[in-house]
Amino acid sequence: MAKAENKTKPGKASVTAFINAVENDTRRKDAKAIRALMRKITGEKAKMWGPSIVGFGQCHYKYESGREGETMLVGFSPRKANTVLYVLGSLDKDAPLLGSLGKYKTGRSCLYINKLEDVDEKVLIKIIEKSYKATKKKWGA
Repeated sequence: MAKAENKTKPGKASVTAFINAVENDTRRKDAKAIRALMRKITGEKAKMWGPSIVGFGQCHYKYESGREGETMLVGFSPRKANTVLYVLGSLDKDAPLLGSLGKYKTGRSCLYINKLEDVDEKVLIKIIEKSYKATKKKWGA
């Protein structure tokens, strides 16, 4: 049986153009701020992953199931309903930092926020730092 190919791959599209095209003023402003935060924290240049995810860093993963591929170390996507931050993949869902973050929801490896002003930026920075370092260590990026 053929393995399913990962649909989210790094591309050559302009991150700046993508962010500037975000219709919602708050999401666009937040996307610019999150991009700057992640750039400063990671030291990595932003890259588009698929048509709507801004990612930082890259690593090769391989799960016990045999599924493997390339992924970003941390990233985000300014969507219509909320901004998704891909920062929980290497953190426990009950990480103590989440208790003092502010208003958010979580998914399997995602943190969903409505507005950047809804969360404590210092706590968010710590979450991004921990996730970046943990993912990099786990997958040997």
